[in-house]
This record gives sequence, structure tokens and C-alpha cells, in this order.
Amino acid sequence: MVNHLCERIESGEVSIGTRMQAQWPGLLEIIGQTDRFDYVEFLAEYAPYDLRDLEHMARAAELSDLSMMIKIDAESRGFVAQRAMAAGIQNLLFADVRSVEDAQEAVAAVRPEPEGDNGIRSDRRNGYVGGYASPEEVVEWCEEAVVAVMVEKEETVANLEEILAVEGIDMVQFGPADYSLSIGEPGAFDAPEVEEAERETIETALEMGVAPRAEILHPGAAEAYLDLGVRDFSLNTDTRILHHWYTEQGGALTEQVDGFSR
Repeated sequence: MVNHLCERIESGEVSIGTRMQAQWPGLLEIIGQTDRFDYVEFLAEYAPYDLRDLEHMARAAELSDLSMMIKIDAESRGFVAQRAMAAGIQNLLFADVRSVEDAQEAVAAVRPEPEGDNGIRSDRRNGYVGGYASPEEVVEWCEEAVVAVMVEKEETVANLEEILAVEGIDMVQFGPADYSLSIGEPGAFDAPEVEEAERETIETALEMGVAPRAEILHPGAAEAYLDLGVRDFSLNTDTRILHHWYTEQGGALTEQVDGFSR
């Protein structure tokens, strides 16, 4: 399976992804049929799931010519990262990275031994699809995986250069919600200090050869990021899309039928 996100980053081309909290493999097929996205990110940090869900989603992504990313909680990052990769999920976004040690732990969970901690597990899905994969192929999958880290804490920004200097970090994503919380201003996404931290994250990443990704809610928001040099985008989330549609369309219908009785 081609890792489209890895290819886009290496070539400098624009990458476009979207996010999902649902575990329904059919949603991946629907997204794939649009032929507009390179990958889909499963938000495991927020959603309920089990290990079977990871395999089902990976299968659907492969059939739909999509790559996958998973966003992983800090507490169980090593276990979930290796099980997700064994299921066939190619790219990993690690939440709550605060220090160089956190970044090193994230990279080690993905990269193969002896440099990392990931071993040959041919009896898991990424080993037995199409017959048992060779150890060389498994090593290649581990090396091609995009390792992304969230920059969402005040201390992460303070340690940003040292964190991005960790070999194996490929991408960063600024998180204004958690960052604003970490500086004692919850919800202040547009506060000057939050916007400055995001700009610093993007500029530092570009200077150090790490791809900064922007999460946007609509295509019009991409222009400002393109001007800053960002080439990787994640467009909206399934739950947010549905909430917006139900609110807007349900409200419109309520207004239209208001005053009528059955």
C-alpha cells in the first residue's frame, strides 16, 4: 500500500487529509470515492474504539486508495502506535508531546529496531496480508511512517527547537485549544499569544525541515497558511461536519414549518 502522505511530504507537494471519529469503514470508502483526499486521520484520542476497528478501517482505506493516520493519547502511545501499525495504519500523530523525551519515545515506538522499539510481528495484519511479509518489508513500513507530534503546550513551544531536532520527527501540528488552556486562557483561540505561538511553530518547523500541518474548517482558511509556507492540510472532522449540517438544515426546516400543525 502506497503511503500517500509520506510521498507528498518528501516531494514537497500539497497533502490534503480529513479527520474522523466514527469507526465505520464505510465512511472511509465514501471519502475515497471523492478522489479528493490523500489520507484520513482517525481521532483515537477522542473516540471509542477497539483493536478490531483499527484493522477494519485500515482495510477500507487500502481498498479506497487512501493512506491513514491515527491520533494517539499520551498515556498509551507506545502500545497503540505499534498495534495501529500492525493493523495497517501507516502514519501516527502523537498528542501531548511536552519534551525531548516525549518526542524520542514517540519516534522509538514507530521506527524499527535497533534504532527504535518496533519489532518484526509477521503474525499481525501488516505481516500476513498477501502472505507473510519479509522482515525487510516490515522495516520499510516502519521507516516510511510519518511521525507527527502535537505542539499544544506552553512548554512544548518553549522546547520546540530541541523537540524538532529529534531525528525521525516528520510533521508538527499546532493545537490552539490545548495551548490556550495551558497558558490559563481556555478557549482564547484567537488571542495574540496563541496566534504568535502558532506562527512560531510553523516558522521554526520550516526552518528545521519539518512539515507543519494546518487543521482548517473550510478551504478559504488555507490561503493564509499557504502564504506562511504550509503545504499540508487537514480539512474538518466528521462530527463537526454533521453537527453543522444538522444545526443549519434542521433550523431551516424548523423555521419553514413553524406555525403549521399536523
